[in-house]
Amino acid sequence: MILAVFGILLVLVLLITWAKIHPFIAFLMVSILASLLLGVNPGQIGASVQKGVGDILGPVFSVIILGSMLGKIIASSGAAQQISESLVTLFGQKNLAWALALTGFIVGIPLFYNVGFILLIPLIYSLGQRFQLPLVYLAVALCSSLSVTHGFLPPHPSPTAIVPMMNASLGQTLIFGLIASIPVIFLAGPLFAKSLRNIQGSPLASLKVKIFEKAEMPSTGISFFCALLPVVLLALGTWFTSIFEKNSPAFEISSLMADANIVMLLSLLLAYYFLGMRRGDSLGKVMQEGIESTKDVFPILMIIAGAGVLKEILISAGISTQIASIMKTSSFSPLVTGWFIAAVIRLSLGSATVAGLTAAGLIAQGFDPAVVNPNLMVLSIGAGSLMFSHVNDTGFWMFKEYFNLNIRDTIKSWSLMETIVSFAGLIMVLIMDIFV
Repeated sequence: MILAVFGILLVLVLLITWAKIHPFIAFLMVSILASLLLGVNPGQIGASVQKGVGDILGPVFSVIILGSMLGKIIASSGAAQQISESLVTLFGQKNLAWALALTGFIVGIPLFYNVGFILLIPLIYSLGQRFQLPLVYLAVALCSSLSVTHGFLPPHPSPTAIVPMMNASLGQTLIFGLIASIPVIFLAGPLFAKSLRNIQGSPLASLKVKIFEKAEMPSTGISFFCALLPVVLLALGTWFTSIFEKNSPAFEISSLMADANIVMLLSLLLAYYFLGMRRGDSLGKVMQEGIESTKDVFPILMIIAGAGVLKEILISAGISTQIASIMKTSSFSPLVTGWFIAAVIRLSLGSATVAGLTAAGLIAQGFDPAVVNPNLMVLSIGAGSLMFSHVNDTGFWMFKEYFNLNIRDTIKSWSLMETIVSFAGLIMVLIMDIFV
């Protein structure tokens, strides 16, 4: 039966990469094929599709939607540019790589990767010209942070969706992810970037992104407040719920702070006020911009839904029981197994989101939370899903084209940076596993 699963995954890879079928449709096709090959009652297929979509989207739908709307107001108001320019000024020319790494980390928490990348590219162009520094050197320092937040931290789609699949805590995953991110970014960003000073890149002439004047941007304090509020509230809520007695008033209030749906809604409303209405924009205007931003999220939600269907079919077929048996008897840590599965799928398909969700679906019911911390499993799978980005990944081509690089230099910079993020992320997870 395990061999049949590998065959099913191969079909999934071929449908997406060779036949160019959208991952959502490919997941549905493969799920039906899997149900037939693995002996699932055909009468149960429809119910499994509904349950798979509902179970996986239910806990994360509003978090991802609200996250995209928050990211939009932070970008369109100039708050993201204010954060980046403030950090560059604070760190100075000698430490520009560190300033960009921290910029990518802070801006990358509320902004999805592609948005953060496009938004901050003009900053790299201007800094490279002003201080006569190689663009690739600056870009890797920045993109390492954007990549880490994309793979490790909620409210980004993949880690957010994997949390309920692993029965993990969104708040604890966020705290562990923040701890793991610091050394990973240090290694893959400023440290690795030093070896890339000889790679020459050039700006993309056609790039048009609004550059705000100083008077147009919100204050530094408000910009940081709106960008970091979800992280602070979730972290505090998770901490408070661990120290207060259950059923006490303090615990109930803390539970609200630890609920990602409540936190994201509160953060969005405050951002609409401070970054929009307080500066003269109507609520209708900023809200309409937020609604428009969700159009970019729906393809991701479709992929998440498709992965949920495949996960439900595999559970119905009893695959999870066999995987659980293999993981218990394997000499490898389940964390390494989860990372490896995600890495293989990432290398095959290119998409980090698809890789993470598919790997999580395969092992969701097959690991023991008493043996493996589910929050660390989320991070391990996230690290695996970032493994060696190459020609089948849109991120690879974005980096190549925006800096006018050849394939070889893109692999030496972008692809190796992603590989360092993946391996360093796994090492950090294994180290944390010793103490958690």
